[in-house]
Amino acid sequence: MTIVKIILGLAGLGVVVLVHELGHFILARLMGIDVEAFSIGWGKPLIRKKIGAVEYRVGMFPIGGYCKMRGENEFQEAYENREKEIKMVPGTFFGASPLRRILVCLAGPLFNLVFAILVLSVIWGIGFKEYSPDNRIVLVSDVHPDQHYPADEAGLKSGDRIVEIQGKKIGNFRDIQKSISIKAEKVLPVTVERDGNIVSVNIEPALEKSTGAGQIGIYSWVEPVVSAVAEGSPAAIAGLRAGDRIIRINGEELSYTAGLSRILKDKPSILEVEYERDGSRGEAGIVSSGEETMDLGLAFKINEYQRPPLFPWTALVKGAEETWENFTVSLGSLRLLFRGIDLTKAVSGPVRITYMVGEVAAAGFGESISAGLSSMANFLSLISIALCVMNLLPLPVLDGGMILLFIVEAIKRRPLHPRFVFIFQSIGVVLIFGIMIFAVFGDILYLTGR
Repeated sequence: MTIVKIILGLAGLGVVVLVHELGHFILARLMGIDVEAFSIGWGKPLIRKKIGAVEYRVGMFPIGGYCKMRGENEFQEAYENREKEIKMVPGTFFGASPLRRILVCLAGPLFNLVFAILVLSVIWGIGFKEYSPDNRIVLVSDVHPDQHYPADEAGLKSGDRIVEIQGKKIGNFRDIQKSISIKAEKVLPVTVERDGNIVSVNIEPALEKSTGAGQIGIYSWVEPVVSAVAEGSPAAIAGLRAGDRIIRINGEELSYTAGLSRILKDKPSILEVEYERDGSRGEAGIVSSGEETMDLGLAFKINEYQRPPLFPWTALVKGAEETWENFTVSLGSLRLLFRGIDLTKAVSGPVRITYMVGEVAAAGFGESISAGLSSMANFLSLISIALCVMNLLPLPVLDGGMILLFIVEAIKRRPLHPRFVFIFQSIGVVLIFGIMIFAVFGDILYLTGR
C-alpha cells in the first residue's frame, strides 16, 4: 500500500509542477524567448525527445522540473568576464524587455492558480460526497479535565451545536475546522444552539505551535454506533459487529466516541464492553495491548453529505471563490512562520508532500474511484495554490525574486550590473538549499514518527 501511495503522490505532484513549468514555457514562447529544454523531474534525463528547437525530458528524480530558456545564465557569464552589462541578445531571456521577463516569471504561479480554479470548478460541476460528523461538539476538557482551551473560556458546553461563525453558516464539523483553523488569535463571533435556544459567544482560537493552525479545544460529537469492524482486530475477535451501539466500557458510560481516548488513557488490559444490538443488550471483552494509541479496529458512523452538481458558470464561480479563499489563507499563514511555531512539523518538504498526496488519494480510492479522484484533485489544488504563493515570495532564485529584480531594472531604465544579479542569485541558491535541507529533515522526523 505504501508503494501505491508513493506512486500516486509522485504522479500528483508531477502534475502540479508540470502546470507551473508549462506556464513559463508558454509565456516564454509568446514573448519571443527561445526555450532550449522542458523537463519533468530533475537529474539525468531518462527520456529525451527533441521537437523543433526544444528538447523535452523526463528526469531521474520525479519531484520538480524546469523550463530552460536560452541565455538565462548570461548574468553569470557576464560576471565571470567582468562585463558591466548583461548582453541583450534577441531570443535570449535577458534579451527580452524587463516587462516580458516579468510576465514569463509570473506565468508559472498564475498557471497554478488557474489550475486550482479549474480543478475545483470541475469538482463542483460533477458534484461530490463529503464525509463529516455534524456540528455538535464535545469539549476537550470534558474528556481530559486537566486541559483548558478557549472554548471553556467562551462558555461553550458539550452537546452545543455551532451553527454560525463570523456570520457564515456551519453545516458540519468540517465547516467548523475550516473556519477555526485559519483564524488563530482572532476574536470570532460564534452562534450556538443549546437546548433549543440560540446563544452568542466570542472565541479567540489559540495558535497550535506544532501545526500553525487555530484551535478552540473541541471534538466532534460522534454517537458510539459501530459502522465497521476491521477483520482480525481486537474488536472483531471480541464479537462486536457493525450496527452495535456501545453503551459502556469498563462501567463508564460512553455518550460519544471521544470518550474512548479517556478510557484508553488509563491503559486497561481488558475492555469490558456493554453494547446494544437489535434492541437487546450484550457484553464483550476486548483484550487490550495496554497502549493509549491502540487500534481496536472500530469505525463509527459519520454523516455523508451529497454536494449536487452545479451549472458550469456557477461551478466556475464557486471554484474561483474557493481558490481565492485558499490563496489568502496561504498568504496569511506566512506570518505564522515568525510566531514560534514548530517548523519541523508545520513546514512540509517534497517527501512529506508526496506522501500526503498519495495518502489522501489512496484513502479516497479505497472508497470509490470517483471519491479517490475528487480527494486527490482537491488536495492537488491546495498544493498548487501553495506552490503559487511560495514562488511569488520576493526571495532570490524564486519567481518573486526575479520579478523584483526586473522591476528594479525597469525603474532604473538600464540593465542591472552582472555582479549584483550574481550575488543576489547566489544568496538565493544558498537560502533555498538550506530551506530544502530543513524541510527534508522535518520530513524524516515526520515519517519516522509515524
